[in-house]
Amino acid sequence: MSMIFERKLPIPKEVKELYPLSSELAKVVDTRAKEIEDIFTGKSDKLCLVIGPCSADNEDSVIDYISRLRTVQDKVSDKIYIIPRIYTNKPRTTGDGYKGMLHQPNPNEKPDMYKGIVAIRELHMRAIAETGFTCADEMLYPENYRYLSDILAYVAVGARSVENQQHRLTASGISVPVGMKNPTGGDISVMMNSITAAQHKHTFIYRGWEVHSEGNPCAHAILRGYVNKHGQSLPNYHYEDLVNLAETYAKSGLVNPGVIVDTNHANSGKKYLEQIRIAKEVLHSCRHDADVKKLVKGFMIESYIEDGAQKIDESVYGKSITDPCLGWEKTERLIYDLADLL
Repeated sequence: MSMIFERKLPIPKEVKELYPLSSELAKVVDTRAKEIEDIFTGKSDKLCLVIGPCSADNEDSVIDYISRLRTVQDKVSDKIYIIPRIYTNKPRTTGDGYKGMLHQPNPNEKPDMYKGIVAIRELHMRAIAETGFTCADEMLYPENYRYLSDILAYVAVGARSVENQQHRLTASGISVPVGMKNPTGGDISVMMNSITAAQHKHTFIYRGWEVHSEGNPCAHAILRGYVNKHGQSLPNYHYEDLVNLAETYAKSGLVNPGVIVDTNHANSGKKYLEQIRIAKEVLHSCRHDADVKKLVKGFMIESYIEDGAQKIDESVYGKSITDPCLGWEKTERLIYDLADLL
């Protein structure tokens, strides 16, 4: 038998009852949701930064990092809106090894899915309680979204998931902005089709139920670069790419045209220090074209306490165990620089 059924896990409703969101924290979620919606509908011209570790691997260091963002946010709140990344089911690209906090609350121990479900919910709630931030997570597995559906500020659909119909349909039933990345091959039409599906109503099967979705008007694009047939990383954040996306949106009939530029991954060739230059170049492009400026809603930046990345057994506090990230000092300087450029 190729699958061994270990145990039946509690459904999201049961987990939410065991680990409920207080009425005070729910008010924070609602307030932040409206503020973020205003950015993606064009009512607010603040720049959105979806920023944080590649993978949320350690509760204490992630909260430490987000607490530092809180201090910076208070200083740039008139221009920049920060949504911390708490990516809790982020695996390595091959699927081997560490698969994120959802699978392994402790990266040095074997997977425990129930402990993982509890750990990711508690981490997201702790972020709200201690910093006032609602955060972003990647929807790697559509059926798991409901464990955090009352908490999240932003959802990303990755480059390897964006063609999947279940991700698209689930996104259509999410009430917060969902960013659709272009696929690894770079075909923009795939991303646009995904956004179209997410913005429309659907009837489909979800967690054993027949469900109806109302459509997500804040579903939007994320440009993350792409990989050519030779395995080489190529960017798609340049001025010409943004103009092309603006024109594509104009022909699509979609509401709330918007893009978040992912400054890492194939856009940087995973050279994490390039994120600084890329973000500033995109803002330069915005100054040259009103349509591009209107289209660009913000950036996705991989950042943590320490520069770079490490192996799991090195145990350096606040250093990524997946993709390399900008360290805190460079991150803080970048946010202030971006605010000065706006």
